[in-house]
Amino acid sequence: MLAIASRNVTRDTLTMRRSVVQCLKVMAFSAGLPSPQATRIVDAALTCIGRVGLAKTTLDDVAREAGCARATVYRCFPNKQQLLSALVAREVGALRDAVVGAAASTDTLGDAITAVITTAVGVLRGHAALAFVSSHEPELLLPFLAFEQEDAVLRTASALVAPAYTRFLTDVDATRLGEWIARIALSYLCSPSESLDIGDAAHVRALVDDFVLPGFVNSEGVSR
Repeated sequence: MLAIASRNVTRDTLTMRRSVVQCLKVMAFSAGLPSPQATRIVDAALTCIGRVGLAKTTLDDVAREAGCARATVYRCFPNKQQLLSALVAREVGALRDAVVGAAASTDTLGDAITAVITTAVGVLRGHAALAFVSSHEPELLLPFLAFEQEDAVLRTASALVAPAYTRFLTDVDATRLGEWIARIALSYLCSPSESLDIGDAAHVRALVDDFVLPGFVNSEGVSR
């Protein structure tokens, strides 16, 4: 499947790759959008992609959805790649805020890990645009699930969620745990298990207790 996808490189595939790679390099997830108008345009793009996918979404479609002129879209985002970069950055930033916020209300490392996983899975499963692209344009996502680009995605994910664990672990261990959790969540999302629902808190806590915590907590139960 990956081989087929690698041969089927479309213009939109390259747009997606360049946009996401730019986000991974810059890590500008907290910069925000420059104006309410830009926010409205990004909202419109998200709606369009959730409705018809990335390939069929044009800047004209986005302008109509946003209720503005095409020229207004171009003033905020000169091309589709820049619009997609802003969209990806905002959505990743929102995911980061959600998981770190969920972990902040917990009292133990195990609870924090469980909150991070279940919150992230809930956000990703409920994301209409991501769901459409996953179902109908998987060739846009597959490059990020293999080889060097997967490593970049995992490194980014670990950096994003590490703050959720720094109350319990050193920065180094928090980052290492972040990557481990990203690998676990991604694996179960891409290849669902019949016996474990990665979005179910009880299932996730059992997984965490058996296979995650032993690597990060000493025999007295105190976080390293």
